[in-house]
Amino acid sequence: MNTMMNRDRATYLGIVFLGLWLASIALPGAAAGMYKWTDDKGVVHYSDQMPPEEVNKGTVMLDKQGRQVKKIEPAPTAAELKAKADEEELQRANARVKEAKARKDLALLHSYSNEQEIDIARNRAISAIDGQIKSAEGYSADLTRRQQDLEKQKAAAAGKPVPATLESELSTIAEELGRQAGLIAQKKDELATINARYDADKQRWRDIRDEQVKAVTDGRATPAPRVPTAAAK
Repeated sequence: MNTMMNRDRATYLGIVFLGLWLASIALPGAAAGMYKWTDDKGVVHYSDQMPPEEVNKGTVMLDKQGRQVKKIEPAPTAAELKAKADEEELQRANARVKEAKARKDLALLHSYSNEQEIDIARNRAISAIDGQIKSAEGYSADLTRRQQDLEKQKAAAAGKPVPATLESELSTIAEELGRQAGLIAQKKDELATINARYDADKQRWRDIRDEQVKAVTDGRATPAPRVPTAAAK
């Protein structure tokens, strides 16, 4: 009786081990599945391995029942890589512009507490240039008067030889008047640039304050502009 039971038990265990061994052999093949891919001519292929020359193309992995288990996107082309690099560079450039704007806004708020202070700073900046322009204009007026006197002396010669010193002085005065005219034009351009800068600063200062007031009115807390940190980028 016991001998028969032992024999049946041994047979059962043998069958179990045989089944486990067969399953271990079958599993790798089932897991491998198939690859589905399309060549350059648009022909769809199925194979258990991807050809080496096609590995960069997109493919779909299928199980033994033909169901999709994984999708592998094709490798990016050179044009796609360049487009991605260009987009990333554009984003970095925009971030730099945004950071520069935040720095300027922060400096503006720290520099002025009201619009009158901006006007005071403007007047201080243009006063020195105004003085230089007036000095050059006064000097030019003196040179012009001297030039006119020399021209009268030259005309009074009535065809007689004109002293070389008079001609030399007239030439020097003409050159200096030209130099002073250039200097005056340059300083006036500087004045226009300064006025434009302070006009822009005043308008931006107003915009920032208006944004803050609107935020308070809307019940939102708006902090002063902050320069983005490396982590924030």
